[in-house]
Amino acid sequence: MADRDPYDVLGVDKDASQDDIKHAFRSLSKKYHPDINKAPDAEAKFKEINDAYETLKDPQKRAQYDQFGSAGMDGAGGQGFGGFGGAGAGGQGFGGFEDIFSQFFGGGGAQRQNPNAPRQGSDLQYRMDLTFEEGVFGKETNISYNRDEKCATCGGNGAKPGTEPITCNKCHGTGYMEVDRQTPLGRMRTRVVCDVCGGTGKEIKEKCETCHGKGKVNEKHTLKVTVPAGVEDGQQMRLDGQGEVGDNGGPYGDLYIVFRVKASREFTRDGSTIYTSVNISFPQAALGDEIDVNTVHGPVKLTVPSGTQTGTSFRLRGKGAPVLNSKSIGDEKVTVNIVTPRKLSGDQKEALKKFSEAGGNKIREKDSNFFNKVKDAFKGE
Repeated sequence: MADRDPYDVLGVDKDASQDDIKHAFRSLSKKYHPDINKAPDAEAKFKEINDAYETLKDPQKRAQYDQFGSAGMDGAGGQGFGGFGGAGAGGQGFGGFEDIFSQFFGGGGAQRQNPNAPRQGSDLQYRMDLTFEEGVFGKETNISYNRDEKCATCGGNGAKPGTEPITCNKCHGTGYMEVDRQTPLGRMRTRVVCDVCGGTGKEIKEKCETCHGKGKVNEKHTLKVTVPAGVEDGQQMRLDGQGEVGDNGGPYGDLYIVFRVKASREFTRDGSTIYTSVNISFPQAALGDEIDVNTVHGPVKLTVPSGTQTGTSFRLRGKGAPVLNSKSIGDEKVTVNIVTPRKLSGDQKEALKKFSEAGGNKIREKDSNFFNKVKDAFKGE
């Protein structure tokens, strides 16, 4: 695990409850998830957060860390480093070199996690694609995905109905066995997973025909999801208990829905503010006009005052996106662009000349048409 104190990583006190630790983990993992946070160090922080949670969510690992610090997590198996006082030290030190090595290789009275303790199931992630409008207004939809669920036939114990798992006769329910091995450093005692029960501490004589002794089956799961109004691309939503089934009666994990919102051809969005642009003519900008503008809420009228310059923005209050988890609604900002016509009729040209002359400017018209240039060239001969 990382050298940093896991309590500091998650930002919790050393006497924090398991619920506080879980809440802190979920909040930070959401903030630094690489799919959402594009900072260069987000992935490293996300891994550090996961490592810290792995230590503190397990009561045994947490107790080891509280007693021995990071050294207690590096294979010391939970025994203290109180000194090398020998067998007469009242259990405060190591009894000899064989005991010293046994601590590092997993034997010698090391604390073990109860293989039959309830464990929460794994979290799952689901990607949901939304249109621009669905991200703004939200929607209700049904989603389907595969997950491990508790076997309905055996109730999750893996045994054939009418039978029950029994304590493993080989490891006596510990899930592990201690094996003595001869090494160049001497005789070593190591701990290995029981080859009969696979570390579960339970032995199933007659396996369930549905799940084949696993206690869980992978099945299609469907649920109704309410997408809140105002979600943005890359945001995620957690649904409690919709992940995979836990072990030994543990709770289901959670489902994280990551939203992918499609871009709009007409609008762009930043939070609750929506942006768009419209083209207007020079007379509209000079004289002022009332124009139609599209919003995600429908078309509205916008008054363009006389003398408007190209690039001017106008705010349409309450025509943006809802603020997530709020009753507030953002605004739409409309930028007007003055478009210069590429072709003019004779009357339009004459009117523009008079307009320019009225302002004291005489225009020497330049016609870029190739045939007109050739015609002018012959006239000069």
